[in-house]
Amino acid sequence: MKLATYKDGSRDGQLVVVSRDLASAHYATGIADTLQLVLDDWNFLSPQLEDLYQTLNNGKSRHAFPFDPKNCMAPLPRAYQWADGSAYLNHVELVRAARNSEVPESFYTDPLMYQGGSDDFLGPCDQVVCADEAYGIDFEAEIAVITGDVPMQATPEEAIEAVRLLMLANDVSLRNLIPGELGKGFGFLQSKPATAFSPVAVTPDELGDAWQGGRVHLTLQSTWNGRKVGLCDAGPEMTFSFGQLIAHICKTRNVRAGAIVGSGTVSNKGVEVNGKKDWPKGYSCIAEKRAIETILDGQPETEFMKFGDTIRIEMKGKDGQSLFGAIDQQVAQLA
Repeated sequence: MKLATYKDGSRDGQLVVVSRDLASAHYATGIADTLQLVLDDWNFLSPQLEDLYQTLNNGKSRHAFPFDPKNCMAPLPRAYQWADGSAYLNHVELVRAARNSEVPESFYTDPLMYQGGSDDFLGPCDQVVCADEAYGIDFEAEIAVITGDVPMQATPEEAIEAVRLLMLANDVSLRNLIPGELGKGFGFLQSKPATAFSPVAVTPDELGDAWQGGRVHLTLQSTWNGRKVGLCDAGPEMTFSFGQLIAHICKTRNVRAGAIVGSGTVSNKGVEVNGKKDWPKGYSCIAEKRAIETILDGQPETEFMKFGDTIRIEMKGKDGQSLFGAIDQQVAQLA
């Protein structure tokens, strides 16, 4: 099942069911007005939405209309929680290596995670608005899940059963603000502006056997200013599964329906080519590209994003069709 939220002038938008091929949609009016209502009563409402989904896929819906991602808000325009992990340790290793810093052993057994702002998400085609290019504007291509209720002290095996939906994320970072904030020893705040999500959120069954062990075994594509810069495999090198990430949050508290948990920047290890290190699958954020340049050449060359730059983030299934639709944004200056 694929679900989206259409803009209607309200804060939470209008829930729509989207066909598997992302060609058509149908308002979920009469079942639920918003996605959060569905998450709060998943066992009762999701089967009704599934019936509508099948009717839509079979071309039998009388009130279907063409689906347009430009009309979408984030699937959950605001959420009770947005917790983003750093599950791809290769990303951490590269960034640390670029500044000659060791990765603490605990990072390999205890996930890194921060609590982000969840009151103002961006739609997939909304602009990334920033006051100043000097902040160091960077995209971060990620995968995220939306959960049902998960009790405190849930195991990873229990936690993964609470995954209701998956989507893509652009967890925008303002890199030049990060050092000052981390230097205070109290985490990210100003350096993490609004996050954008894919047009649709999908149930795990839509991924088929690509959804294994709490990981998505597909390629995440990042296209910056029309140039494909990342074709990263999201599966095998995800050190911590989504079950482990959710369980990490649950160590001391409950997680409630409508919480969003991110994977962190999808990242793949380099390979040796003719005695030289290379990263053929590219990168899912500019910071990683700059870290690679520093490791190879002693200093970074690639600049961060400028006003007018575009970023497109997409994942295709094994049939070559877009699973979530694309995040397709432009960076703009605050008016």
